[in-house]
Amino acid sequence: LVVVFGGSGFVGRHVVRALAKRGYRIRVACRRPDLAGHVQPLGNVGQIQPVQANVRVRWSVDRAVQGADHVVNLVAILHETGRQKFGAVHDFGARAVAEAARSVGAGLTHISALGADPNSPSSYARTKALGEKAVFDTIADAVIFRPSINFGPEDSFFNRFANMARYSPVLPLIGGGQNKFQPVYVGDVAEAVARSVDGNVRGGQVYELGGPQVLTFKECMEEMLTIIERRRLLVPVPFWLANIQASILQLLPNPLLTKDQVLQLREHNVVSD
Repeated sequence: LVVVFGGSGFVGRHVVRALAKRGYRIRVACRRPDLAGHVQPLGNVGQIQPVQANVRVRWSVDRAVQGADHVVNLVAILHETGRQKFGAVHDFGARAVAEAARSVGAGLTHISALGADPNSPSSYARTKALGEKAVFDTIADAVIFRPSINFGPEDSFFNRFANMARYSPVLPLIGGGQNKFQPVYVGDVAEAVARSVDGNVRGGQVYELGGPQVLTFKECMEEMLTIIERRRLLVPVPFWLANIQASILQLLPNPLLTKDQVLQLREHNVVSD
């Protein structure tokens, strides 16, 4: 039995599919199992079961992992809202899942993010690093993956800008668009996770995941526009102006940009040499 926290999300659906193909029984732990019916057709009848769990609520995590042989934690947020704070989800939540996995003797695979750094000015990157420390402090032989931006059907990066291109004649290049990314296909990330569950990935280490190409933000936008067959003006936006825009946009329920994301865009998002 494999318990996948965040298994109903973008990456989670691909992880669940990869595990289901291997014949595992899967318990998808998510905040709204009533909205997770889409994961059940990814496997055979009765193979995949959504259950309610919130990584901020410890007892729900303990309940979700009962009987588990392996636990996968994919839970993350890109911006804060309500009680969903970076520290609560990335740090406290990671420790809660790790301690729950340890209590039932299950293995653990934890998904962090490229750029996780305890000294980062970005709260996202800093709490991701704290989550990694919490995992290794609890389960020394856990496997941690740090993917770059994931792309694939319904991703939240390329599709967001593609949607903007439907209505706007211009697209912003924050900081001039020279920061680098190494986009990785979500199916490859899912395969790496599945192999760790199989026991084919050495524990106690952090693995960085990136695709075969390193692209600047500008090149990512150009590639996206080529794929969707649209021509749009790419306008450089200096960081100081982007920060002002983000201070307003982050007040929206589903913000296009936050001040913390502007901080992240100051750093390259590529695997180490």
